[in-house]
Amino acid sequence: MSSGIRVGTRGSALALTQTTTVAERVAELAGRDYELVRIRTEGDVLKGPLSQMGGTGVFVVALREALLDGRCDLAVHSLKDLPTTPAPGLRVAAVPERADTRDALCARDGLTLATLPDGARVGTGSPRRAAQLRAARPGLEVVDIRGNVDTRLGRVAGAVDGGVGDLDAVVLAAAGLHRLGREAAITEYIDPAVMLPAPGQGALAVEFRTDGEEDGLGAALAAYDHAETRAAVTAERAVLLRLEAGCSAPIGALGTVQGDTLTLEAVVASLDGRHLLRRSRSAPNEGPEAAARLGVSLAEELLEAGAARIAPLSV
Repeated sequence: MSSGIRVGTRGSALALTQTTTVAERVAELAGRDYELVRIRTEGDVLKGPLSQMGGTGVFVVALREALLDGRCDLAVHSLKDLPTTPAPGLRVAAVPERADTRDALCARDGLTLATLPDGARVGTGSPRRAAQLRAARPGLEVVDIRGNVDTRLGRVAGAVDGGVGDLDAVVLAAAGLHRLGREAAITEYIDPAVMLPAPGQGALAVEFRTDGEEDGLGAALAAYDHAETRAAVTAERAVLLRLEAGCSAPIGALGTVQGDTLTLEAVVASLDGRHLLRRSRSAPNEGPEAAARLGVSLAEELLEAGAARIAPLSV
């Protein structure tokens, strides 16, 4: 075998789990061994609301630096953490087949979004989730939280032994819960008709240097790329890019491929959940460039309908 592939990852349990899955498959395709290179990011060190820390990019910068300076050959990200603007010298060489895109409610006593009592305290660190929660259930108290998956689950009464238990429920990504084997905590998969996910949710991104040595690695990454997932997330992220929105803006988007058709839904909400704009469009699924055009056209429709008046956008 050739030398091992050095795969950069954050050190959280979720990051290590999903990076290991990627590394094993890429190594198999390339006929090489692999090793994980743990990189501590700013998002792992700083406290406070993500929207006040510089957005999702705080989880990405250190990994990208490690990739560019040669400490690792690949970097694996949760795609929803990846800024929409590409980094000079890097490219997303593979987007593996996506996991569950939905958000999941993890509540005490098996409660669902419909059965949580008015006044129930529901935790999330996402303005997108918070706004859609408030729209669906105005009587809930939405609490801003941070921390890894187990820390957040520990905030739910009775969910984890020794947890704080000061909340009635939390909302987390279903994909992350499944990757960590925590799906038993899920009391409801929230229908996208109620809560559209973040652009790229449930998908991973493998970044590679544009001038990186090949040695079979480029071909392995190309084989690992999943065309339908790539099209869907490209459309979703194009919405975000055109709206010039970061993680402080309550924006959800979901692309789905059925046959030769790519359908894209998106929502823009006010932070208090009182105003929501939701639109959808479909187009032939003709690759990433066509998917990006679909995302831009849907974003333009949202802007024409007044998205910039109800949400904190930069347009």
